[in-house]
This record gives sequence, structure tokens and C-alpha cells, in this order.
Amino acid sequence: MGKNLILTALAALAISYPACLCAEEYVPSAEVRKSQAEFSSDRFGIFIHWGIYSMFARGEWYLNNGPLHSEYSKHARGFYPADFNAKEWVSAIKDSGARYVCFTTRHHDGFSMFKTEESDYNIVDGTPFGRDVLKELSDECIAQDVKLHLYYSHLDWGRQDYPLGRTGRTTGRDSLINDWGSYYKFMNRQLTELLTNYGPVRAIWFDGWWDHEEDEKPFDWQLPEQYALIHNLQPGCLVGNNHHRPPFPGEDIQIFERDVPGENTAGYSGENGISSLPLETCQTMNGMWGYKVEDTDYKDSRTLVRYLVKTAGMGANLLLNIGPQPNGELPAVSLERLKDMGKWLRANGETIYGTQGSPFGPQKWGTATTKGSRLYLHVMSPDTTEVFVPYKCKIKGVREYAGKNVLRYKRQKDGFIVSLPSIPDCDDYIIEVEI
Repeated sequence: MGKNLILTALAALAISYPACLCAEEYVPSAEVRKSQAEFSSDRFGIFIHWGIYSMFARGEWYLNNGPLHSEYSKHARGFYPADFNAKEWVSAIKDSGARYVCFTTRHHDGFSMFKTEESDYNIVDGTPFGRDVLKELSDECIAQDVKLHLYYSHLDWGRQDYPLGRTGRTTGRDSLINDWGSYYKFMNRQLTELLTNYGPVRAIWFDGWWDHEEDEKPFDWQLPEQYALIHNLQPGCLVGNNHHRPPFPGEDIQIFERDVPGENTAGYSGENGISSLPLETCQTMNGMWGYKVEDTDYKDSRTLVRYLVKTAGMGANLLLNIGPQPNGELPAVSLERLKDMGKWLRANGETIYGTQGSPFGPQKWGTATTKGSRLYLHVMSPDTTEVFVPYKCKIKGVREYAGKNVLRYKRQKDGFIVSLPSIPDCDDYIIEVEI
């Protein structure tokens, strides 16, 4: 898409969505509400953190944390992921039972993983590889019916016009030079490219707002206008922002980083209460988001399955991350985990997809999901062969989900108790309660 066309689109937006649009005026459109319902039903997606930082195999923050400074960008000329195959990626993702993928179009290092007219610092113009991996991924997602979400960083450690916040001060650029107006236009032009040239995009996933959260004077990211741009370009596109705060007006999903909603073990959710919006938890398979060669501490399949169940029990989606290798392949261990997740979901997906969260919250023994007239008890860590369910309801029958064996139960004043044949030793012992 040419610059003139992009400028025309932005000018038209300024007429349709004036800057005076108040955040309180945002009402989700019918298209957004449809996407929200579809998103909530999906329950499982895959996050992809991939960029030139994968070459250094030290994670996605290497420019900020490493010694290269201004030399970092020169290494783009050596980025040649010869083994990248969009069809293989999407096939592995689909086989895992995930129903959408979120791809990092531009991370904090500022390198664009798509063809953009706004900078030569992109995978098509700035590397010998010269292929638009996002276009290939988008085409394959359409072919295999996997929804596409796009990650986009609000901060940029490399561009001189970005007003540096608390990060990026060791990356080699002048911290005193900035031009917010120029940078804001740059972002909106790139967002226009992404939402014009890459087919249906179900969500834009922002990150980096927190870079200015410690400013003495509150930093105005001009989010309402930017959110309006997105909704104007693709009316059904959801907006999410990983700002670690309750949702801002104009946002359509709420994001939690490394924590199930309601928990704060990672320290990012202290001010992030649970809203009425569709919820998503993003979590890593190992420790890092981007590829780090020595980070071999992968969570085992049981842990990942149980994490998916816990998020579903809180009425949330799990966005599980993979950091592809610099050659374009997904790490072998991550492919094994995807296969295991797919095997489990093929057997038990009915208790996850399209469900609502637990009506009584997490329990010591596990959690629950609901769908229609079914209450699914996900028993993962029982102490005894009796499971107390603090939920008063009419019960028509109780049985094992897998074997359909009828289970005994007895009513209590404030719920009911299900008797198990033995203490289960499995990823998730599921009990189906017909109510």
C-alpha cells in the first residue's frame, strides 16, 4: 500500500473519528461483539515471538540488555531464516488444538517482521531473506481456518522520534531526541498497513504502555484515536493492551501476563482487576518469550494442560508462547508440547471450547467449566476420594467424562460431594455433572 493511500485513509479517519471522541463514548459494535464471543469460545491460542533478536539466542530484550547498542541493527543483514515454512507452522498450531495465533509484527527493538513502506528496517527490505513472512503466515491462516492476531509494540528502542521511557536507555540512541507527533503517525501508518494488506485480523495486541508509567507527568499515548483507527479499518478487530492495568475505554479484551486472572504470582497484575471483557492469559512454554538457546527449562505437558484448564476455569483464554529459532523452525521441544496439547484437547476439548468459567471459583482440588446443562469438574489435585463442590444446583446425573462410569454423589447444605473410585493420577480427571 502506498504512502498516499495510507495518508488518505488517516485523513478520512480524522473526519469520521475526531480527536474529541471521548473514551466514555466507546460502545463495542456488533462486529466487535461477534468477535468477542468467537474469541472467548476459542480458549486456546499460540503466541509467536520472532525477530532478528532470535539470531543472538538471548531473548527478545537483547538490544536493551546486551552490549551491541547501535551495532544491533546492522545484524539484520545476516538474518536468513531459510527453514521458515508458514504451512508447517500453522499446521502444528492447528493440530495443537489452538484456534488462533498472535504474531509479533514489531517488537521493542523496532524491527518490522513484515513489508512496510514506513521504514527499510524490515524483513523484506532489510535482510537478504527478502520474504514477507507475515503475508505467508496470514495466507496460511486463512487456508487452514486459524484466526490471526497481531502483536504491535508501542515502544521502540531504535527510532529517534520515540520518546524514551524507563527502558531503552542503553541501546545507543540519544535519549534527549524525540518527536512524539512523528512517531505516532509512524505507528498509525504501520497499523493501517497491517489492517489493509494482511487479510482479516481478529485482534491487535499492544505492548509497551508501561514504558512511561513512571513518568512524572502522565504520558498521553493518544489511545482513543488509535483504537478508533483500528475499529474503522476492520470493524470486527479486537483491541487488547498489555498495560497491566484494568481495561481502558476502547479496549475489547483484557490481558494478563504470566498469571491466571485473579492471581499475581508474576507481579504484573497487582492493579489489574478482573473486568467483564473477554480475558486472556499469556504464558511462556519455558522462561523467555523470544528464542534463548540455553533456556531449556520447558514446562512439561501436564503443567501446560493444567494451566489451560485453570485459565478456562477463570473464563479466560490461554495464549501459549513459542520463540522460533533463527533458521525459522519451531524448537523441537515446543513441537512435542503442541502435539501433547492437541492429543489432550481432541479427547477433552468439549470441556474447554465454548465453555464458561467456574460458577464457584478455583478449589484446592481443581476448578470447573460449564456449557449449557453440563458442569465439568476438573479434578487435578484431590486430597481424598471425595470432592466437595460448593455449588447448589439440581443434579440429574454424575459420571466420569472419559469412561462415562456413573459416580456416586451426596447433597450437602451448601453443595454436594462426589465420590471417586480412587485418587486419580492424570493430567485432569474430568467429572461431568448434568444439571
